[in-house]
Amino acid sequence: MSSPLPFPLPVAFLSDCGTASGSLAVLEQAVCTATGPTGLAIIAVYSFLIAFILPLPSEVVLVPAGTLRLGLSTNGNIVAIILFSAFGKALGSLFAFHIGQEAKEYGPLVQRIKDSRFDIIEWSEKKTIKIAKKYGYVGLALALCVPFFPDTLSIYAFTVLEEDYLRFGAATFFGSAGRLVVTLGLAGGTLALL
Repeated sequence: MSSPLPFPLPVAFLSDCGTASGSLAVLEQAVCTATGPTGLAIIAVYSFLIAFILPLPSEVVLVPAGTLRLGLSTNGNIVAIILFSAFGKALGSLFAFHIGQEAKEYGPLVQRIKDSRFDIIEWSEKKTIKIAKKYGYVGLALALCVPFFPDTLSIYAFTVLEEDYLRFGAATFFGSAGRLVVTLGLAGGTLALL
């Protein structure tokens, strides 16, 4: 199978778009076949949704880079995708951040999570929160740069510790953009523009 991207993709799922099932498959396929300015809007909405609710890979937004038809070079398409995706994920992260701030105010919810069989808060503190506590917002951005790792839990875990919307939004923007750049590097390192 030939990839629409102008560089080799050793990362299998990027060349096989549409791995999700059910209604999620429709959304993922919309991203994979996105074209034009509407395609960038679809990418931003998808990125918004995966920041706080959808268990889908964010790297799939790179698939339409070679066929986006924005009147730009492929590298220009890639930069546009990275910016729109990072913006969408930053907005979705801010939405998750707001939910996290509200959850902090609602003590019984946090206590129920702590008392549950699966102590999500303790587990996430051991992983993401440890990085965030040590390195702050830079740590969050770096944690979000790790390709193919679900970042929704990282985003929610960090919301419990912090209160600065602007810094949180900036960290998720740069972390999301960084993740796509790292993915491109892993996929062939052909982003001559950067």
